[in-house]
Amino acid sequence: MRKDFLLEMRQKYAFNGMLLYVGSTVFVCYLSFGLRSNVLTVPVWNAVLWIILLFTSVNAIAKSFVQENRGRLLYFYSIVSPQGVILSKILYNSCLMLVLALICFVFYAFVLGNPVQDVPMFLLTILLGAIGFSTSLTMISGIAAKAANNGTLMAVLSFPVIVPMLLMLIKMSKNALDGLDRSASLDELLTILAINMIVVTVSYILFPYLWRS
Repeated sequence: MRKDFLLEMRQKYAFNGMLLYVGSTVFVCYLSFGLRSNVLTVPVWNAVLWIILLFTSVNAIAKSFVQENRGRLLYFYSIVSPQGVILSKILYNSCLMLVLALICFVFYAFVLGNPVQDVPMFLLTILLGAIGFSTSLTMISGIAAKAANNGTLMAVLSFPVIVPMLLMLIKMSKNALDGLDRSASLDELLTILAINMIVVTVSYILFPYLWRS
């Protein structure tokens, strides 16, 4: 994790590039929906936000293993365990996605308005979404890095993994937008937590086989 944070601090163009992507996407949405006429409904507001967060996470996490050259991976192979590598990558990507998701939400709400009635529940949903995207996409990034066309492979592999989680997140955030009782989101909350635990466990068990290849 320390190595990844140091690289991110030295190569600020990666993080700044994600901020530019988020800012430009939100601004394009503002221009496209004609928000001055108040035509953007709450479900559309919710859906657009998660679309932005989804593509931001794919672009941010895709470089997890792709940016590592063969010599560096061989060096890591000789000094650390594969479990340590995958867990550190998941933790780093979770921190990165959490920062990006919070910045995205603040800027999105500032530009497009904030119809959220239960803000703490909505922020909890964003937190779970950031962690869920990170846990799922980190392992997929490791698999895609072994292929030549890693960008396309990551997009294909991530779709069936992310969609069930995305449906739960959209429903939870819609409940927070409508200000419903928090017990209405309990099933979705437990499902997302279970998915995250399963993905982390599977990554912990299976990544050593991928690492040895």
